[in-house]
Amino acid sequence: MAEGKKRFKAHINGKNYVIVGDSTPEHMKAVVDVVNQQLAEIKEMLPTISDEKAAILLAVNAVSDQIYKAAELKRIEQINEHYNRTE
Repeated sequence: MAEGKKRFKAHINGKNYVIVGDSTPEHMKAVVDVVNQQLAEIKEMLPTISDEKAAILLAVNAVSDQIYKAAELKRIEQINEHYNRTE
């Protein structure tokens, strides 16, 4: 395991996982809580969906959010650069 990496035990959708990463236990707990919450919401909206399809929908939603946030960050950085040049 790479230096600085930590192992986290996670219980997601009724199954146990070990996640390896740099994050704090508090961060990973928050991530696991959100994943479980979002999976529950998907299953509530689509009760017959398989676990695999629910996980794929969750992943698509997460990546979509990430792309939107990256674009927003880039826009904010460009605005910031513009104001820094005009000062």
